Amino acid sequence: MILDFKEAEIYYSVVGEGEATVLLHGFLESSKIWEEFLPEFSRYGKIITIDLPGHGKSECIGAVHSMELMAEVVYEILKTTGVKKANFIGHSMGGYVSLALLEKHPEIINDLMLLNSTPQADSEEKKEIRDRSIELVQKNKQAYVSMAINNLLSPSNTRKFAEEIEKLKKDAMTFPIEGITAALKGMKIRTSKTSVLKSYSGNKVIVAGQEDTLVNIHDLKHLAKACQCRFIIFPGGHLSYIESKERFINLCISSNN
Repeated sequence: MILDFKEAEIYYSVVGEGEATVLLHGFLESSKIWEEFLPEFSRYGKIITIDLPGHGKSECIGAVHSMELMAEVVYEILKTTGVKKANFIGHSMGGYVSLALLEKHPEIINDLMLLNSTPQADSEEKKEIRDRSIELVQKNKQAYVSMAINNLLSPSNTRKFAEEIEKLKKDAMTFPIEGITAALKGMKIRTSKTSVLKSYSGNKVIVAGQEDTLVNIHDLKHLAKACQCRFIIFPGGHLSYIESKERFINLCISSNN
């Protein structure tokens, strides 16, 4: 399905019936990461997947894709599909988008899962890394995509999930440079959503990878406690839906029952 949003085509899919769950992918990913989960998840309700702007088949909207802009895309899709309330599972950047949506449209969110994600804003060091990433992707997209995606796995899982990583790289290489840089700029300028998460009274869970090098697990544990979130640690790195697939599936299914 296609949503026309500010003269850009945004791709999304809807499968199943009943209570809605929205699955939001991370940076350099697309809705393809959820495809193998759809047959199982759709047994328990309606599942909506979205290619966020500049990712997958979705077109770019502007030079900067802020988390708020992408949240508005998600909101428009929910309005188009007649969904008034949904559960959200956001992986990494998808978690940032979920939190931006929570801040502006809290009434639409039921349960919230932040998967390998954080409510914190970028540190100054992280912002510098974003700037260097923008320069690199403009010079050599292939080198940047390969390096960035390789860093998502824990070292012990690099060989084990080599095939899955190659699929992610192949998919990401189809994304326009403008889409990749727009997301990097958007993540760099995002504000902290810790207070937003803390004030949210619905069910909320944070899932962290034991060896995640992109999100500090110790900081996340303290944040989860401060925000009264259920905190779950999976083995592996930043790709818990791959590295701890069965645990992820069981957690999602148990959350919907």
